[in-house]
Amino acid sequence: MTSLFRKTFIIIIFITFSSNRAKSQTTGNYIKASIGYGSSSSYYIENYGSQDELDVMGGGLYLQGEYIVGIKSWYSLRAYAGAIFESVDKNQNVQNQPLYKVTTNAFLMGGKVRICAPIPWVAPFIEGGIGASIGKFETFTPNVNFNKSTILLHIPFSIGLAVGRHKSLEIGISGYFHPTAKQSTGVFALGYTFPID
Repeated sequence: MTSLFRKTFIIIIFITFSSNRAKSQTTGNYIKASIGYGSSSSYYIENYGSQDELDVMGGGLYLQGEYIVGIKSWYSLRAYAGAIFESVDKNQNVQNQPLYKVTTNAFLMGGKVRICAPIPWVAPFIEGGIGASIGKFETFTPNVNFNKSTILLHIPFSIGLAVGRHKSLEIGISGYFHPTAKQSTGVFALGYTFPID
């Protein structure tokens, strides 16, 4: 894991310092709308004896909007607001414990930074930031019992591709990590960017 982090960090630094004239992302102000599927799981899912690994993930609809300020063609700041609505199969019965589940039903907001690679028509990107989630969080596993309607810190992280002549269409995978609830939400989403300048 440390090796992967180092390689990712080196790539980000390389892109940052070697692509001042790159045109992979347009400067200016934009709005982006995204829709996708989100699935939450606990940090603490373990294998118990001969039985299969505990599978208590929740899943559901993910929506998000972003206000984008393009600082450079390869670098942008993004304020985001969105929501995720998840549930689990009510017939789920894990190890005869039907209450084991992990769900997030919350509004998300925060800020993040994006760095794009300088590649025409298909621009890989990476994002990171910090935000807050307001809603209901349930993490019931053999090791965790968290059930609160509250405001929690989350850490967003995304990778994906911006495609097309103006990089308007995006395909990405995101993660929202909620350390307090000991859960993370993975999202697969499609997005479209509209200029507002």
